Amino acid sequence: MEKQRLPYATTSLILGIISIVTCICYGIIGLPLGIVAYTLGRKALKIYHEAPEQFQKEGNAAAGKILGAIGIVVNLIYLILVIWVIYQIGWEAMQDPELMRERIDEMRLLHR
Repeated sequence: MEKQRLPYATTSLILGIISIVTCICYGIIGLPLGIVAYTLGRKALKIYHEAPEQFQKEGNAAAGKILGAIGIVVNLIYLILVIWVIYQIGWEAMQDPELMRERIDEMRLLHR
């Protein structure tokens, strides 16, 4: 009897990769994708460990779970950094390059 493909394994892997790649979108897109990738990877590994003889290897599920966890951490760090920058510079400066330069110069003068 041929072994079945492990459900959710490939989906978890793909979402984990996309989660890491999309961290440059302020963490807003990548964070939920990382959470879903981690959850699906964990679910796939649970299914595999219940009946390992029925399924192909669990490599994609494990990789998806790991990439999902990495995606969560990277996106959280990036999101926290973006929030900190907005707090330091101000929302209006984020939309006006001249004002942003002024605020950054002010911050540099304060830290000398």
